Amino acid sequence: MADSGSSSRLWTVFSLVSALIGAAVAKKALDTGWKAATGKKPPENPADPDVAMGEAVAWAVVSGTFVALARMLAQRRAADYYARSAGHLPPSSRRTEDSK
Repeated sequence: MADSGSSSRLWTVFSLVSALIGAAVAKKALDTGWKAATGKKPPENPADPDVAMGEAVAWAVVSGTFVALARMLAQRRAADYYARSAGHLPPSSRRTEDSK
């Protein structure tokens, strides 16, 4: 059985990889959806003064929400897979006695 330190390191890497993959998939879906909805590419830099304020705000809200949601879902799936494989929740997902 792996010790707590190696289990924690394994989960850290697994969690990071799942979050990165989730964010990459979300970005691709966002770019495609934005182009379908608006007919143009999403702003590369919403802070650029040449980007309309409404477009910059809309992109920030939509992309921030969608990427955060995708990362959270990917990490939850990773935690579920980890729990099924290891027989316990990942170190960062375990409940404390106070939160029960």
